[in-house]
Amino acid sequence: MLSTQSTRGERLMRPRLVFIHGIGRPRDPVRELAAWTTALASGMRAAGHSALAGSLSADGGVECVFAHYDDLFRRSQAQGEGDVAPGEAEAEILSDLLLAWVDGLMAEEDGEAGRRLLAGARAQAQPRDQSQGGLDVVRRALNVATTVLALRPWGAAAQWITPKLMVRELGQVARYLARGEADAAGSGLDHRIRARVLAAIGEGPAVVVAHSLGSIVTLEALHELPSATPLFVTLGSPIAMRSVVWPRLAPQPPRVPEGVLRWRNYWDRDDIFAVRPHLERDMAANSSGVLPESRRVDSDGVWVHSAETYLARASVAGPVAEALAETATLPHGTADAQ
Repeated sequence: MLSTQSTRGERLMRPRLVFIHGIGRPRDPVRELAAWTTALASGMRAAGHSALAGSLSADGGVECVFAHYDDLFRRSQAQGEGDVAPGEAEAEILSDLLLAWVDGLMAEEDGEAGRRLLAGARAQAQPRDQSQGGLDVVRRALNVATTVLALRPWGAAAQWITPKLMVRELGQVARYLARGEADAAGSGLDHRIRARVLAAIGEGPAVVVAHSLGSIVTLEALHELPSATPLFVTLGSPIAMRSVVWPRLAPQPPRVPEGVLRWRNYWDRDDIFAVRPHLERDMAANSSGVLPESRRVDSDGVWVHSAETYLARASVAGPVAEALAETATLPHGTADAQ
């Protein structure tokens, strides 16, 4: 944690902001950091924090870090990502994910036509017999994704998502939760991903913003972090998918990490992955009584799952700006002691 000198001679911390990405395409960390900070700066200005928005630049007053782990999902096989059949544990989780995902969408759908379409998707998601080979699960997933993407407003989202891409993204959640794919040192894929996130957060207090699958990874990682997290922000999170994600979270039962001082969870009704978004209904508080605070945002456009779409909202960016400003006023070491 970098620090500066106050007028009283105290060392004041340079605010640290850490972004954790979610499911999706291969990423260039430099470009992603620029895109996320640009979107957040726009939201901060809209929230009346123009001075702090200007400090998000590379040489500004806020230290911005992008935690990158998508390379760990790249398989060693020569085949493309979508051509590799999932292993048994991964296939079982992917199958459960399909049902939980459709059930979550149905719980939020109030249109008769939409409910009929989702009922059809749920029938497609059901295993046909006792055998659940990896390729069979992938085929069912493709059928389900094709059906769900016909539902408004996602039918016009082809430039952002296709059934094959959606299945790959759900597959990344399944692979993380399967707790497999150990490397030569015996470290599983999930452990290696959390290690990347913990290295990015570092030892000092940081405001942490996690998107999609990144919210699952970061929730688990923060339980391993001894220092305080002044604000934990989750965007488009699938954490509360009760039948598949929730029972596989570690530690159990799911609870707010001890070091988290505040947790804001944001969801958009048109976010296809943010199902069952009210985390405070199920998450146990930490010893300080902290619970997630879920807030709905309404964004324009067809594809609202992207982190940049959330970050550009004043209602999301404002609390981030306030937390960074508060962190900057703390003498070095204060936040760790809370």
